[in-house]
Amino acid sequence: MRTFWHCHIAVSLDGRIARPDGSFDWLEPYPAEEFGIEAFLAEVDAILMGRGTYDVVRGAADWPYAGKDVVVVTNRPLQEAPDRVTARGGDIAAIAAEMEARGYRRVWVEGGGQVIRQVLAIGKLDRLEMAVIPRVLGAGIPLFPQGTPETALRLVSCVPRAGGALHVIYDRA
Repeated sequence: MRTFWHCHIAVSLDGRIARPDGSFDWLEPYPAEEFGIEAFLAEVDAILMGRGTYDVVRGAADWPYAGKDVVVVTNRPLQEAPDRVTARGGDIAAIAAEMEARGYRRVWVEGGGQVIRQVLAIGKLDRLEMAVIPRVLGAGIPLFPQGTPETALRLVSCVPRAGGALHVIYDRA
């Protein structure tokens, strides 16, 4: 069975996934449950994330991914990592191949932008699911940083949510 690579992420109208310092406090009025994150997470076998995302999530009171395998793309060791969290440096294609060889059928490409860019570049991203938040941040970490390859997507659905947000799902064309 083929591995399905899925990015489920919140983005501002100007394409930012976090403030310049990595924080995402601007998302508080928009609960993740409105965008199906709990059901989505229940279907995920493993999570692929960058070091910046890991550091922000790890700074939260509780590790939200207990029971899930998490691969952090980094060349630096992880201090006191939660169970089932591993650091992996090097080529993203090799990391993806290792994850597929482990038999993961559904991988969440959580972020940040550099990891998403790399997964797009190797042709692995199957679905991009976004909570589009009606806020312009003006600065911050872009969803698609410089060097992101041109990628055609096909709209699967677009559903309005509370507060003017949109739940948008695209599949690779």
